[in-house]
Amino acid sequence: QVQLVESGGGLAQAGGSLRLSCAVSGGTFSRSAMGWFRQAPGKEREFVAAISSNGGSTGYSDPVKGRFTISRDNAKNMVYLQMTSLKPEDTAVYYCAAQKYYFGSSFYTSSSGGYDYWGQGTQVTVSS
Repeated sequence: QVQLVESGGGLAQAGGSLRLSCAVSGGTFSRSAMGWFRQAPGKEREFVAAISSNGGSTGYSDPVKGRFTISRDNAKNMVYLQMTSLKPEDTAVYYCAAQKYYFGSSFYTSSSGGYDYWGQGTQVTVSS
């Protein structure tokens, strides 16, 4: 049973920073590409960032590119999302996601359908 638990969300001011963490248990973390998604009230879930199983390849959505950084520590079964220069439009519930199958050390996807396991989400609220 693979479980993902996010933490680190909260309230931040515009221009501030937050670091989200996702602890993964079960499965083979080092062979799973990981992703972060978010869902704002009244909107669909959207891709934020993804990282390949070996950490060598990363991808970001245009709204967060240059402000957010995804990373992972395979020794600790952790994935992180460092968020800087936060904007009110970053307010959302942030979800961590993991792929079940291994598609190669450099593979990742921005499609939510490509992920098999999801965390419960952590709220990020950015005030102006």
